Formats: sequence, C-alpha cells, structure tokens
Amino acid sequence: MKKNLIFTGGIFHPFDETSKTLSKIINSFGYESEITIDIETGIKNINEFDLITFNALRWRMLNHEKYIPYIDEWQFSLSNESRNLLEDFIKKGGKMLAFHTSSICFDDWDGWSKLLGGKWDWDKSYHPPIENVEVSPLKNHSLSKNIKNFQTNDEVYHNLKIEKNSQPFLSARSNTTKEDHIVGWTCEYKKGKTVYNALGHDSESLKNPYMIDIIEKSLEWLSGDKFVKN
Repeated sequence: MKKNLIFTGGIFHPFDETSKTLSKIINSFGYESEITIDIETGIKNINEFDLITFNALRWRMLNHEKYIPYIDEWQFSLSNESRNLLEDFIKKGGKMLAFHTSSICFDDWDGWSKLLGGKWDWDKSYHPPIENVEVSPLKNHSLSKNIKNFQTNDEVYHNLKIEKNSQPFLSARSNTTKEDHIVGWTCEYKKGKTVYNALGHDSESLKNPYMIDIIEKSLEWLSGDKFVKN
C-alpha cells in the first residue's frame, strides 16, 4: 500500500478535522496516511512516503497585528536543511497534493512557490467570507476531464500569484465580488508533480462529492494510476 504524509497545523482553520477528513478520503484510494504537525521531523522522513499532502498554515505571521497572540505557538520558518530535502524529494519524482492555506506557507522561501506552482501575494491576494460559490473545471487540462460544474460553501482565494509553468484546471466564482478566480492548478518541477487546490477550508467542503471526485482525479494525475475506490 502506498504511504501518504499529511502536514497540518495552524490558526483560524479546523486543521485537525480537515486533515482527518483528507486522510479518510485519500486512504479510500489505496493510501495509508499519517498526519503530523511537526513539519521539520516530517520532512526529514519524507523519502519513506509515496505522496505528501499539505493542509497547513505555517509562516512567519508578520503581516498583521491580529496574528500577534498566536506567534509564540505557530510562527514558523522552514530550516535550510528541510528546504533542501523537500526540493530534492520533488525534483527526483516526488508527488505533492496541497490544499487551501498551503499557498500561504513558508513565506520567506521563494522555492516553495516553485514547488507548489504559486503562492499567496500579500499585496494582492485576499478572500471574501465563506459563501456559496460556483466551481468550474477548465477544459484545456486533462485533469479536469469529466469534472462537472458544482456549488459548494467555501472561500474563494482572489489573485493568487501563479508560476508561469503551472497549468490551471479549476476556477471558482465569488458571489461577493462577482469574479472568477483560479483555485486549482498542476505544476511539474524537474521529475516531480504537484496539484494545488485552494478550496477545502473545512470538512464540509472536502466531503462534497464533487470535491472527492477532484481529489481522486488529482491523485490519478500525480501517480498515473486509475483507482478503484475502497
């Protein structure tokens, strides 16, 4: 059975719940998942896993005074050793699935954007409150083949900064701003592959049958395998 490591933890999100939900969903497609909030130790053991999943919000937290009460517990800067290990894992053919706040992580490391395929831009990116949103596949991507339009309650990240070599496959429309924004893309870095999905604020979003279908197709794109759901 393939092994998956889920990195989790952070503020303002139900990470314990969503990581358990992700574990259940991903395991239904033939994986055995472990969950860790210890980013550094997890990365040291990264080569034991076939897939890594990021569902975390770990960064320096210097962007607003509202983060000050949480800095002692959650402020984080990835060590140079872990940066090298993570990049090495991906470029040698590693697979990464990442959700929602992953684009905000590791804000002092430009290499993270290259591995993830994009990032949160503190000068431009933002999101309206959770709302009912319309999600649409972008038909020019093989991953989005047979994905249908659907509605879900989630946050639509606006104006993420996407790397030039990333390939968008999913967009969502905010009822608040009446704008469509890219919320999903794939990225290939050397021999490695990443799928990023900006949705998934909570378990309600992740358990949406259409989201589960997208997660399945994301895993298929990463591995090249077709799955029979357990």
